[in-house]
Amino acid sequence: MGSLFKSNFASGLVVFLVALPLCLGIALASGAPPLSGVLAGIVGGIVIGSLSTSHISVSGPAAGLAAIILAAITELGSFELFLCAGLIAGAIQLLLGFIRAGSLAEYIPVSVIEGMLAGIGVIIIMKQIPFALGSSGSLADPAALFADIHTGSLLVAGVSMVILIVWDKIPALNNIKALPAALVAVGAGILMNQWFVASGSSLAIPAGQLVQLPVPDTWREAAAMLTLPNFSGFGNSYVWTTGITIAIVASIETLLCIEAADRLDTRRRITDTNRELRAQGAGNIVSSLIGGLPITSVVVRSSANANAGATHKLSAVIHGVLLLVCVLAIPFILNMIPLSTLAAVLLLVGYKLAKPATLLHFWHKGLYQFIPFAATLAAVVALDLLKGVGIGLAISIIFILQGNMKRAYYLSREELAEADEISLELAEEVSFLNKAAIKKTLKNIRPGSKVTINAERSSYIAGDVLELIEDFANVFAKENDIDVVLKGFKSDYDHEGRDHHSHVRVGHSASI
Repeated sequence: MGSLFKSNFASGLVVFLVALPLCLGIALASGAPPLSGVLAGIVGGIVIGSLSTSHISVSGPAAGLAAIILAAITELGSFELFLCAGLIAGAIQLLLGFIRAGSLAEYIPVSVIEGMLAGIGVIIIMKQIPFALGSSGSLADPAALFADIHTGSLLVAGVSMVILIVWDKIPALNNIKALPAALVAVGAGILMNQWFVASGSSLAIPAGQLVQLPVPDTWREAAAMLTLPNFSGFGNSYVWTTGITIAIVASIETLLCIEAADRLDTRRRITDTNRELRAQGAGNIVSSLIGGLPITSVVVRSSANANAGATHKLSAVIHGVLLLVCVLAIPFILNMIPLSTLAAVLLLVGYKLAKPATLLHFWHKGLYQFIPFAATLAAVVALDLLKGVGIGLAISIIFILQGNMKRAYYLSREELAEADEISLELAEEVSFLNKAAIKKTLKNIRPGSKVTINAERSSYIAGDVLELIEDFANVFAKENDIDVVLKGFKSDYDHEGRDHHSHVRVGHSASI
């Protein structure tokens, strides 16, 4: 256990440094108390980290739920009432886990998952650039962004980035697991800014560009900062609607992130997604009971965890414990951390997710892999995670159907216009989806040809396709002087578990 703790403490520390500003930022974006985001991070680390079977995934408050939470709090006018929706969402996730709904994640193509990861990487980079520059602007308005650069923040971000890159390049330093590069970068950022402040330099970073946590003076004050649910919210229909919505969105995001986390795991261990849903449900119930935001598995934290060398779920638990200890014991030190140095850590995480090598990898795999990957990436960036994945899945399904239609048979001659003898071999499974492609091929066979339709390899042929072949052999072939030979057709095919007898009645020169 000691060696396991030692090997995963460094990664837990890195995730803690990444998670802290994210927890605060998501709470702010959700219109909730700042502490609610940190509480969700603590529960996501300790409770869900302990219950989950994923060794890489890290859970916490998710940016994807921020808009839903903000709208709900605004409508209800009370964060305490909203917490009831979190309890409902957790209970529904528990139910989904027990009815084994987690298996839905297994049907998501790799190209879509990788596209989602790359898209999230691009979003991380876009969102962290203003923090690295110390600017209040955004990429949406480049003029305002670059007109408001704070030199001190930019300098701290630059030094932090150099430390992060160089540290990984020097084996002697990279092997010091107790001293991760992210911690060194954060320490350097704090020291630089404190020196700026002490020297009265204009490079001193403003308080608004530092981590900001509430600082209780006593344990009683700390306990008083917790927010409890107002259980009268269970009588509000809007609370139930919000709870159901959060349960669905959070579950989908979690399943997507778990698939991604399993791909980030160097040991390629497989997470029990049904148990993960139950763990998420338990976590959301606990978080809502103590005044925390809803929780999902989060790719940013999970990616940082994997990149930091995590090998066990103990890393996620450590990050939760560190959040708890530091928020209670040393919040004043955490409030010295420049957001620009944390932005440098996240910029590197974003680059590793969206590096050009991944784009080239899918390009070399062919268009059927590259287009769903690229579409998912672009849609995640332009829209949001769920819509992006939905678009990627839709494109993948279209390609699968198209490919399935093409693979329904093999033609011995590709140029039908010049072929006198054609052999059409049907695949093992020929469904109604293949009807259009087969119909088009048979229609294009020129008069006077000889056609052999071979079904010897087929274990299943849809009734629609059998009827199509029957009409071709007995009507179209006769009218166009086409000699049809049918081989291997069975007297019956089991259609959807029913005894359904189908055979091809042939006329002209066809034979079975």
